[in-house]
Amino acid sequence: MTLVLEYWEAFRPALGSALLLVGAVLALIGTIGVLRFPDFYTRLHAASVTDTAAATLAIAGMMLLAPSMAIMFKLVVVWRFLFLTGPTSSHAVANAAHTAGLQPLIGRM
Repeated sequence: MTLVLEYWEAFRPALGSALLLVGAVLALIGTIGVLRFPDFYTRLHAASVTDTAAATLAIAGMMLLAPSMAIMFKLVVVWRFLFLTGPTSSHAVANAAHTAGLQPLIGRM
C-alpha cells in the first residue's frame, strides 16, 4: 500500500501539470475560435464551451497540485460556481441577442 502511495505522490505533480497545460491549450483554441468565427453566435459558442472545459481541466490540475484538502474543497466550490454560471450566462447573452433581433449568418460564409 505504501508503494502505491509513493508512486502516486511521484506521479501527481506530472498529471496536475499536464491537466493545467491541456486546459491552457484549450483556452487558447477557444480564443482563436472567438477571433476566427464569422458571427456572434458561433463566437459565443466557441467561448462558452471551451471556457467551461478549460476551467474544468485547469481546476482539476490545481486540485492535484493542492497541498491540503481545504484548498481542494475551495477549488471544488470555484469549479461548481463556474460550471453553473458559465453556460447560464452564455445562454442569457444569446437570448438577449436573439430578442434584440440579431440574426445568425446562414449560408453567407
